[in-house]
Amino acid sequence: MEHNKKWAIVSLASIPLVMTLGNSMLIPVLPTIEKKLKISSFQVSMVITLYSIVAIILIPIAGYLSDRIGRKKVIIPSLIIAGIGGLISGYAAWKMKDPYMMILIGRILQGVGAAGAAPVVMPLVGDMFKSEEEVSKELGVIETANTFGKVLSPILGSVLAGFIWYLPFFSIPVFTAISVILMFFLVQTPDKREDPLPFKEFLKCIKGIFKKDGKWLYSIFVIGCILMFVLFGVLFYLSDMLESKHNIDGIKKGFILAIPLAALCLSSYITGKKIKESKVLMKWITFGGTILLGASVFAISFSENIYFLIGTFVFCGIGIGVALPCLDALITEGIEKEERGTISSVYSSMRFIGVAAGPPVFVLLMKASHQVMFYSITGLCVIAAFIVLKEIKPDEIE
Repeated sequence: MEHNKKWAIVSLASIPLVMTLGNSMLIPVLPTIEKKLKISSFQVSMVITLYSIVAIILIPIAGYLSDRIGRKKVIIPSLIIAGIGGLISGYAAWKMKDPYMMILIGRILQGVGAAGAAPVVMPLVGDMFKSEEEVSKELGVIETANTFGKVLSPILGSVLAGFIWYLPFFSIPVFTAISVILMFFLVQTPDKREDPLPFKEFLKCIKGIFKKDGKWLYSIFVIGCILMFVLFGVLFYLSDMLESKHNIDGIKKGFILAIPLAALCLSSYITGKKIKESKVLMKWITFGGTILLGASVFAISFSENIYFLIGTFVFCGIGIGVALPCLDALITEGIEKEERGTISSVYSSMRFIGVAAGPPVFVLLMKASHQVMFYSITGLCVIAAFIVLKEIKPDEIE
């Protein structure tokens, strides 16, 4: 039984890994897509933004459906839709004269698939394990897979595009097919729902949860959004600095971007194993992580030296990496199984908002001045730390 559960976790961990690759892998390829399609910077940014917007809108619906009809019944079709989206984008880039609109349609389908795949994994882990300690540990593995996808993305995207610029699109259906096979054969889930509540009663129940637990839930939503906003913003900044100030691009840039992400990945994994079921520990690790993140962002303002930048970004990665598994565990363990999918999907939507907002907001702040950017983001991290301190009360999270 234990062996089966280990394989189930490996299978589930493949989903956030694949979904992360499906989006983040394109970031280092965007300048190439812009040149090949002869489009503007704004148009090429839509390749990332539309994916995120669609996911933000549909994630809560996917969460609700997973609570009503079962997790696997939502995850597997979603993975197939994401694969079809990648196939459409890749085929359009390969065969069409003016493929831009079809690439966007493919990316929209990928966003639909992403909404119903990765966010549903978190409540499914909560369903599969009874002990809070086990849930925390396995959510740490899931978060690690997610962050490992971010580590691998810039490297894999650069390598694939080095062969053929549209190859990253075609890699998506291959990855999703692997996840579908793993999910189908290796994940046995408690998918049967006994007498699901009518929709009106379900809404009443969700309102009751927010009335009772709203303070700490809203706090976790905001903190998750801020962490992902800062992560994708500072990655964008580092990517820009490597090219504009240090003339580093291509695969070499991909490997450098992977260094702070590797720190994030490792710290997520270790935190997931150590926090067990201690909500007090989760609170203080999250607080420490946001303070470390704020201090690291503030320190970046002192130098543009490449070694100093990379070193400081490693600490940014650690700060985010220790906080994320704690937030995941607090959400999953604090909500009853019947509403877990819906509540955790709202949290996933908030994280996606941070992902979508990070790069464009950082562009605007950088245009104002780099100092304004650093001080604004430091202030945001301090606000996140204050929210952790003030609003997350372990004794109120059952």
